[in-house]
Amino acid sequence: MIDQVTVFLENSKGRLAALTRVLGDAEISMHTLTIAETTDYGVVRIITDSPARAAETLDAAGYRAKITPVVAIRVPDEAGGLASLLEAFDEAGINVEYAYCFSTNKGYAIDILRVDDTQRVAAVVLKAGYHLLEPGDLYAY
Repeated sequence: MIDQVTVFLENSKGRLAALTRVLGDAEISMHTLTIAETTDYGVVRIITDSPARAAETLDAAGYRAKITPVVAIRVPDEAGGLASLLEAFDEAGINVEYAYCFSTNKGYAIDILRVDDTQRVAAVVLKAGYHLLEPGDLYAY
């Protein structure tokens, strides 16, 4: 399991730039960032090597930030790689609430997933032949 920083952000010009500046000024490095948006607001999801400090820094700057547990899984960067993992989750009855990924250019991708059963996910990932990443593993990519 890793910690993701989740921030609710007003969908207006300059808000994302200001948020990233707050983190940059605090010398907090972002490894991933994704946004799910609506007309009025966005949900910004950030992986950083200092999630607690990032959330505290953003809260102090007036943002609504929280820590969300997610899993990071190394998936072969090939056709059907993610599909096989998700089928294993489906067979185990684990629901994926959301996901995003990035390629490492090393023959695999890193998939970040929020699941509804964090207690069983490690066993399912290992049984399916995938590698569950810990925080130190992820930041080395």
